[in-house]
Amino acid sequence: MADDIAPHYLDEARRQMRGYKRLGEGAMAQLQDQDFFVTLGPESNSVAILVKHLAGNMRSRFTDFLTTDGEKPDRFRDQEFELTAATTRAEVMQWWEDGWERVLAAIGSLQPEDVMRTVTIRGEPHTVLQAINRQIAHYAHHIGQMLFLAKHLRSSEWKSLSIPRGKSEQYKTAPSKSE
Repeated sequence: MADDIAPHYLDEARRQMRGYKRLGEGAMAQLQDQDFFVTLGPESNSVAILVKHLAGNMRSRFTDFLTTDGEKPDRFRDQEFELTAATTRAEVMQWWEDGWERVLAAIGSLQPEDVMRTVTIRGEPHTVLQAINRQIAHYAHHIGQMLFLAKHLRSSEWKSLSIPRGKSEQYKTAPSKSE
């Protein structure tokens, strides 16, 4: 695999990660500061909580990615779902940047021969390919939640991050790089 598919897989994994980062940033850019902390119900998460959780996961999974378990002993996952009244948008954005910096650096440093190496997450063995796919799915899930919340909160002020509603036919004749 390392000779043929692995370089393409790593390029695609990097592209997807950068794309999900961009989508999350596009959603957060449309929010007012107070919107970061809105929940839709007692069991739902705010954008700020989702970012805190993603950043905690990113730090844990991608610190020493090839050499240590992806669930670090100093990660306290339950605390990722708690905020204080003093939490600010700037703090949330710093968590976001720190998390993505780790992800993109770790994946950026991988070589094709690493794709089939074994890493562990909570003691469970994964190939690097499996571990990255697991994280892409996890990040897509939560960034989708962020997009839903942002679109809900901004309502008629929402600016589409892909093909706007009612513009699909126009897109067919003049496609851009958006989805």
